[in-house]
Amino acid sequence: MVNRLNKTDSVALVEEMEGARRATGISSTSVAAESAARADSEVLEKGHRRRFTAKYKLRVLEQADGCTAPGQIGALLRREGLYSSHLTTWRRQREAGALAGLAPRKRGHKANPMNRQTQCMAELERENERLRHRLAQAETIIDVQKKVSSLLGIPLSRTETD
Repeated sequence: MVNRLNKTDSVALVEEMEGARRATGISSTSVAAESAARADSEVLEKGHRRRFTAKYKLRVLEQADGCTAPGQIGALLRREGLYSSHLTTWRRQREAGALAGLAPRKRGHKANPMNRQTQCMAELERENERLRHRLAQAETIIDVQKKVSSLLGIPLSRTETD
């Protein structure tokens, strides 16, 4: 018969062994605490990218500009959970275009706003190039046919014009 311990029995067993040493010299309470810490270490969900509003950026920049004593900017950054690179980037954006420069920009490739007329023009140019290529091929084939017929002595019909 297999003797299984339920949760209350295992807690009682750990309490009984409190202060006891294992053969390795590690106390059982530290092993129990370590195993409990491992059980709590789960993989958390993926973090989300933070987005800061232009209003918030300006407020933080004003506070940072008002810092005069050593360590005040560091305290501000710790309090807000920011990095010094945020301040640098936001200052550059502010210099480039005040509030408009601080507005969040969409990431990724920028959409190319081709209007219908430009799109039609590009399509016609591609078709024109394709037809020019086919015409050049056809002219080459006709030239080869003329040379073959002259070598073999086959007369060409007089309906062609050179």
